[in-house]
Amino acid sequence: MANETKTLADLGGVKTTPAAVEAAPVRVQKLDKLGRAYATGKRKDAVARVWIKPGKGMITINEKDFKAYFARPVLQMMLQQPLSIANRSSQYDIRVSVAGGGLSGQAGAVRHGISKALTYYEPDLRGVLKKQGFLTRDSRTVERKKYGRVKARKSFQFSKR
Repeated sequence: MANETKTLADLGGVKTTPAAVEAAPVRVQKLDKLGRAYATGKRKDAVARVWIKPGKGMITINEKDFKAYFARPVLQMMLQQPLSIANRSSQYDIRVSVAGGGLSGQAGAVRHGISKALTYYEPDLRGVLKKQGFLTRDSRTVERKKYGRVKARKSFQFSKR
């Protein structure tokens, strides 16, 4: 019991070893045999598989141009957000295969996949994209319908008589 520390000054003699202090993980480039970066993006029930390679800036979704697939300008803007923030709008060709959910969920899944693939191709972009929240998967999904209810939470109309 003679070794007890009673004040903060007593803790000054405690030394930490270099192994206790961890360094930040080093990010490396992840490419396939063809020189492409691959990532999977998800949102609601939609799943997007994204391949990125150097090119002229073409975005192809399910073998269609992205402006033909996503007709609404808001959805087109969502896809281009990670590229515009990273200042890489016309440097990569992007090929996407997306399935499930509706158009809004698919657009969110594609944006998530593009962001992840960009970080795999250029690990230095991770900080910029993470700060904007593009690397975080939006896990909100539709709540299931419960028995004895009209919808997930709505009850049947109550009648006293």
